[in-house]
Amino acid sequence: MRYLITFSYDGSKYNGYQKQPKGKTIQNEIETVLTHINGNQKVSIHASGRTDAGVHANHQKAHFDLQKEWDSDKLKSSLNSLLPPDIYIQKVELVSDEFHARFDVISKEYVYKINMGEYNPIEKDYIYQYNQPLKLVEMERALKYIEGTHNFKSFTKADAEQENYVRTIYKATLIRDRKNLQQIQIVFRGDGFMRYMVRNLVGVLIEIGSGKRKSKDILTILKAEDRTKSGKTAPACGLYLNDVFY
Repeated sequence: MRYLITFSYDGSKYNGYQKQPKGKTIQNEIETVLTHINGNQKVSIHASGRTDAGVHANHQKAHFDLQKEWDSDKLKSSLNSLLPPDIYIQKVELVSDEFHARFDVISKEYVYKINMGEYNPIEKDYIYQYNQPLKLVEMERALKYIEGTHNFKSFTKADAEQENYVRTIYKATLIRDRKNLQQIQIVFRGDGFMRYMVRNLVGVLIEIGSGKRKSKDILTILKAEDRTKSGKTAPACGLYLNDVFY
């Protein structure tokens, strides 16, 4: 039986999503609990994609197989009773054996949160404390250049060699927090994202917002297809995998 889970997590105390030989990871925590529930028979989970150390998720997705058929609500309850409090299973669904949480993804949405106001130590692991004003209109202009189909080689990890760097960004918007005008969210929805791609895009957007670059510089950076032409990688703490669509 194949199950799809939707789950959220606070990534601030983890070395990322993906299981590693050393270090605490989201994948390892969930697999350990599933293996226990499965009578100590090993269970592997396959997520829509990985997140790096310090990155959070609102609606991550993953599938796994169990020999026994479970009631979805009971399985959800069992998982949450054993998982640490910074990981929460929101939904469990029975899916077809052909479904794959990674390869069947149509699009993903990421959100990046920035505080332009006074430093807040309570929020430091969840909102990037930039703590300086940004030119939001100029950043919004730049976001329009990001939308569409482009080669994003300039915005991925420098040593990430892959066959295809072309991705389509369906939506790239800036949202002002009406309750706190010093906080903004930058939303990206696209057909796929490479490692560090969102954080590198945000890094350049912050340079644009601070006046170090112009909005049209995005086009020059995209055309260069060279990571050294873009800016610093924004910190992980402000990034959230917001949703995954099938």
